Amino acid sequence: MAQLLSMGELLIDFTPVGTTEDGRLLFARNPGGAPANVAVQALRAGVSAGFLGRVGKDMFGDFLADTLQGCGVETQGLSQDPDYATTLAFVQLSETGDRDFSFYRNPGADTRLAAGEQERRLIDQCGLLCFGSLLLTAEPSRSAVEELVGYARSQGKVTAYDPNWRPPLWPSQEEGVARMRSLVPQADIMKVSDEELSLLTAREGMEEGAKALLAKGVSVVVVTMGPKGCAVFTQGYSFRKNTYDTQVKDTTGSGDSFFGALLAKIVQSGKKPGELAQEELEGFVDFANAAGAVCATKTGAIPALPDAAAIEACRKTVPLLKL
Repeated sequence: MAQLLSMGELLIDFTPVGTTEDGRLLFARNPGGAPANVAVQALRAGVSAGFLGRVGKDMFGDFLADTLQGCGVETQGLSQDPDYATTLAFVQLSETGDRDFSFYRNPGADTRLAAGEQERRLIDQCGLLCFGSLLLTAEPSRSAVEELVGYARSQGKVTAYDPNWRPPLWPSQEEGVARMRSLVPQADIMKVSDEELSLLTAREGMEEGAKALLAKGVSVVVVTMGPKGCAVFTQGYSFRKNTYDTQVKDTTGSGDSFFGALLAKIVQSGKKPGELAQEELEGFVDFANAAGAVCATKTGAIPALPDAAAIEACRKTVPLLKL
C-alpha cells in the first residue's frame, strides 16, 4: 500500500551526452515524467510510493515499467496501451544546465488513462495524491484526472498539484492556462515556478499571486526560483529559503526532486498541510531544497534523484547559495 500516489505522465527523456567524432549530437535514454520522478524521489526520501498512469506496449513502455519496479515504486496503477506509443521528450541543455523540451506525443499512451474501480481503490489506500496538468491536454485522461482528483478530495486525501507548464503540448496558451487553473481549487499543496504563478493568477508580484491561490483554498503554496531557492506561503505565515551551492550539471528533474522530498516529509508528519507549524515546514523545505540541489549534480531525471542519506549529507556539508 503506497503512502503517496503520483498520477500522470511517464515518458522517456532523451538527454544530450556528447557528440560523435563528426559532431552529431548523442542522446541517452532516461526514464522521466514529473509525476514518476516525484514518486521515485518520495520513495528514496523514506515513504512508500505508487504510480498511476499509462505507457505504450512498446520497448520504451517496457523499459519504464521495469524502471519503476526496479526503484521499488508500486506499479499496480501502471498499464500499457497496445495502440498508442510511449511519449518521448528530447531535452536540450543550455551552458548553465537549464533545459528545453521537444515532445513526440500525438497523442501519447499517457493520455489514455481512464478512471475505473482499480484507480479509485489505489486512491483509497494512499494518504496523498500528487498530480500535474499534462494529462488535461487530451481525452480520456482529462476526464480521468478531474474525476480521480475529485474522488481523492471526497475521501479526505491530501492533494498536491504541480502545474508543470509545457507550452508545446497545448493547442494555445489560453487553453493551457484555463485547464491548469481548473485544478487549483482541488489542491491542498501547490508547487509553481514564478512563471506559472503569473500565468495562473494574472497577478503582479509573488506575494499577490500566492494570495490568489490561497484564496482558492490551497493551504501551502511553494514558489520555486531555481538558484534563488524558494518562497513558501500559507494562510498564517510565509518565508523564503535559500538552496544549496552544488555544482550544477543538469537541472532536469530537480523541481520534481524538490517536490517529492517535500511531500515525503509532509506524509511522514502525519499532518494536514494547514496544520504544519512554520518551523516544521521550514525544515521540510530545507530538506527539499537539498534534494533538488543534489539532483542537479547528475544528468537525467530518475537516475539522478538522491536518497535521504545523500540529501542529509548535502545539508551538513554544502554551503547555502546566496544570490
